[in-house]
Amino acid sequence: MRVKILLFALLKDLAHTNRFEVTFTEAPVTIAQVRQAVAQAHPQLEKQMQIAIAACNQEFANPTDHVKDGDEVAFFPPVSGGNLHKPLFTRITTDPVNHDELIRFVTTPATGAVVTFSGVVRGTTTRQEGTLQTDHLEYEAYHEMAEAKMSQVAQEIWERWESVQGVAIVQRIGKLEVGENTVVIACSTGHRGDGGFEAARYGIDRLKEIVPVWKKEVHGNQSNWVIGDYTPTASDNHP
Repeated sequence: MRVKILLFALLKDLAHTNRFEVTFTEAPVTIAQVRQAVAQAHPQLEKQMQIAIAACNQEFANPTDHVKDGDEVAFFPPVSGGNLHKPLFTRITTDPVNHDELIRFVTTPATGAVVTFSGVVRGTTTRQEGTLQTDHLEYEAYHEMAEAKMSQVAQEIWERWESVQGVAIVQRIGKLEVGENTVVIACSTGHRGDGGFEAARYGIDRLKEIVPVWKKEVHGNQSNWVIGDYTPTASDNHP
């Protein structure tokens, strides 16, 4: 049986490829066995594969989950469905974000407030080792899964805040300069006290947990992928 492998962010860089296949002569095969096969095919990934997150057919996968012939299994570092009655907009894009368009999209006749979170590329970061100057960021996403998980974030918002009317989530990818917008989350409500602020905050926090998007910081001739510390489990798959 053949299994399609996708690699993202640091794993892709180390392997010098982002897509290949591994072949197994016997079935069944587990995610753990696929992980081992990838490490054997690319020994330089051995250390990273120990902590890499696995997704099978765009859903987070456990080590004991079985894969079938032709399945697509993605590995990536920890990441740094819509409601038919409520507006939902999700997009992965290289284009600048038009905030006014997003606000118009999530606004309904009953809307009296729209809360937006807008992330931008920070040029100066203070860390324990000192002040870091960033030239630009490079964003990468597992596109199909990322948009599906962004829709899941919206569903989770609606489950927690029934008063939230519309949700828009847009993540930019590619090279972004200091001061450029990177991500926007917009939540509309009837009034400013109806949970819009909390929902937007939840949206960006949850995006950084389960939406497979990564960023590379570039400083002069040096660069590094920013790796998160949250490891999704099967419970992070929306039913």
